[in-house]
Formats: sequence, structure tokens, C-alpha cells
Amino acid sequence: MTPLRRISAHVDEPDPGHFYWVLMEEGDDASQWRELESADEPYDMWLDALQGGTKALIGYAPDERIGPRRAGDDEDASPVGAPPE
Repeated sequence: MTPLRRISAHVDEPDPGHFYWVLMEEGDDASQWRELESADEPYDMWLDALQGGTKALIGYAPDERIGPRRAGDDEDASPVGAPPE
């Protein structure tokens, strides 16, 4: 199975009373994070923004049992040229 993606959800308030959810993903260096996406419109309440961000984060997980995974080789797959089990 490919590694779990490290995605965080937080709420930003650039103007008083205007809350936006933001999703960030860890880069190659653990100290570097890049923005994946954010709310297009502000929320009036912090909690509503957080719930919107959580919903967006869940959208990155095609299977809620295993969460969002990095694209790449499937470690559980048979090696190239190996007969199927």
C-alpha cells in the first residue's frame, strides 16, 4: 500500500469574522508545506469553516477505510515478471 498523505486542515481569518478553511500538504522536506486548496467564500463561523475543510479533506480519500494515499507503486503488487499468486 502506498504511504498515507500528510494533509492538514486549518482555518484562516484574514479579516475579522471571515473564516476560510485551508488544506495544506507536507512537501519533500517535513518543514515545507504547500497549499492544496482553500474555501472560495468565507464562512461566518469558525466551526462551519472547519467542518467545510474536513469535508474537503475527506474528499481526498477514495476509500475512507485507508485514507488519502500517495500516488505511486503499490508495495503489495507482484514484482514485474513475477507469476501471479
